[in-house]
Amino acid sequence: MNEVIVYTDGGCSGNPGPGGWAFVVVDKSQVVFKSSGNEKATTNNRMELTAVINALKYAINKDGEKVMLITDSQYVKNGITMWIFNWKKNGWRTANKQPVKNQDLWKELDLWTEKTKVQWSWVKGHAGNTYNEMCDSMVRIEMDKIINE
Repeated sequence: MNEVIVYTDGGCSGNPGPGGWAFVVVDKSQVVFKSSGNEKATTNNRMELTAVINALKYAINKDGEKVMLITDSQYVKNGITMWIFNWKKNGWRTANKQPVKNQDLWKELDLWTEKTKVQWSWVKGHAGNTYNEMCDSMVRIEMDKIINE
């Protein structure tokens, strides 16, 4: 089975503010692909979700039968592995009956996760993980592009 290993990160300066997202694809301890982007007015959580969605699009288009997705976002990991089931059952409402934030991105992520087997893993951010730190640096570069316009 072909497994694609991907690290993701997203962030913004201010919340909302200029934001960036990034992912790196790793094979045998080497980066084989990386991508990033930005948005002028966004939130940290939207950028985390955008990074994951773009990573899955890439992995699935590279015939990834299985994706190991490593994120430093508990929001993303818990949202897609636990919370989303009740959100969908409750008409995209939280336990407090409020509309789910970033619903557009959650729905898109849900569609992409239906197309492949994803193993979700969480890594502590800013803790020295090489690929997480690489993503973080890419995110900062993307934010700086907007800030320095």
